[in-house]
Amino acid sequence: MAKGVRLVITLECTECRTSTNKRSPGVSRYTTEKNRRNTSGRIELKKFCPQCNTHTVHKEIK
Repeated sequence: MAKGVRLVITLECTECRTSTNKRSPGVSRYTTEKNRRNTSGRIELKKFCPQCNTHTVHKEIK
């Protein structure tokens, strides 16, 4: 089978890594897909973080 263009990526909250005052321990992570031809760099999306209880920037991790 041929390798597809779409990749499954993981988005991680940037605030949870550095902040100590949050609702619960842990880091918020989302999974999504991206087209490697259209977006070759790492993406950043604003998503809801249940640990921080607010909308924060989520960056793509490896």
